[in-house]
Amino acid sequence: MNTGESSSTASVRVEIDDVQSGALRPRPVPYEGKFVFLRVDDRHAGRALLRRLLPVTSGGLPSADRSGDAWVAVAFTYQGLRALGVPQESLDSFPRAFREGMAARAERIGDVGESAPAQWEAPFGTGDVHIALSALSSDAAQLDMELEQARVAYEDTPGVQVIWQQKVHQLPTGRTTFGFRDGISHPNIEGVGLPGSNPQEAPIKAGEFLLGYPDETGNLSPAPSPDVLGRNGTYVAVRKIHTNVAAWRRYLRANTSSAEEEALLAAKMVGRWPSGAPLTLSPEHDDPELAADPQRVNNFLYRENDDGGFRCPAGAHIRRTNPRDATIIGDARMHRLIRRGTTYGPPLPEGVLEDDGADRGLVGVFIGAHLERQFEFIKAEWVNDGNFIGYPGEQDPVAGHHGGTGSVTIPEKPVRRRLRNLPSFVVTRGGEYCFLPGLRALRWLAELED
Repeated sequence: MNTGESSSTASVRVEIDDVQSGALRPRPVPYEGKFVFLRVDDRHAGRALLRRLLPVTSGGLPSADRSGDAWVAVAFTYQGLRALGVPQESLDSFPRAFREGMAARAERIGDVGESAPAQWEAPFGTGDVHIALSALSSDAAQLDMELEQARVAYEDTPGVQVIWQQKVHQLPTGRTTFGFRDGISHPNIEGVGLPGSNPQEAPIKAGEFLLGYPDETGNLSPAPSPDVLGRNGTYVAVRKIHTNVAAWRRYLRANTSSAEEEALLAAKMVGRWPSGAPLTLSPEHDDPELAADPQRVNNFLYRENDDGGFRCPAGAHIRRTNPRDATIIGDARMHRLIRRGTTYGPPLPEGVLEDDGADRGLVGVFIGAHLERQFEFIKAEWVNDGNFIGYPGEQDPVAGHHGGTGSVTIPEKPVRRRLRNLPSFVVTRGGEYCFLPGLRALRWLAELED
């Protein structure tokens, strides 16, 4: 079996070939993708589907030639595992957050008001989502090839119904609907053999991302039973997020007096320039050359060069969601996630300040072995609460649900600037907690008997 090793010591050997590619691989650039949700009406049909999906479910890391990078991943909600007939003893061994599901925990993670589950797009939060298929590829033709066998499998299996589909794609600009490059940061995971995006980040224990390995506490991540079901699996928070691009542009325009000020204010709220160049390394202007260099674009920490946040504000989006070594309450390494954002819908034409009614945004995938300590903690404490950085009452300027009353502090000399009356720039359209099993576990599920 192919195993990976950390760049320092081989203290952990991760069983890479048993890990679904959807867990650890950074998404290709450019990318085309699709998400498909299925409902299982008959457990025997669900198991038959899994047996047909096994040959197309990808494992391991990408080859050296990333031009043909593509994979299909298969994940399950708690209700999906029940629908497949997983024994109750095993179901009870999953963590509470996963068993309850994202909709039941919406208030905890800030999905309130227009983002509350009552407003979500069907079938999110209904209990009907059982299996979540995802496919990503470097181009549309290869995506179709990867998906064809999976499509035949689920369309030709009576007792399994397609209940939701969403295409995702990289926009021609290579940026998000807000106009910023995404997908820059990826953690350095011990024992995997895939370099992290930040050369200054010490390897993070594999157990933070995969079940069956020690985590940052030195303990094994709590895993479902039996061992074959849990080992090499992980948890995935899938979220569909609508972006209010026109509101974003109007707010920037109303709070600046020039195009240059507008660009800087947007960068201060995000933490990077549109090209992806970080404010910490380029505080005064965008630097596309820096952004294009994979050895430099993510090669920074905060404490030594920007502890006061005069370059990248402490409340900026990227600094909240990954504080790195910044002075905060708590240990950032205990809350690290693999984040994979994919864009859906058309871009809002450049310069347009009024909403055109199109649905656009991102389907975010957040991967980690501890739903509560990672995804839920980041949402509750870092995105929706400013206490950990000394700004109580403030939320993430980009991802927070402000409702027209939000505020954000931007350190400046001699007097800091405080923006007020922020609207919500994003709206949650739905979300699910999923379990992404290892390949041996997928076979175990496919071979269940009753």
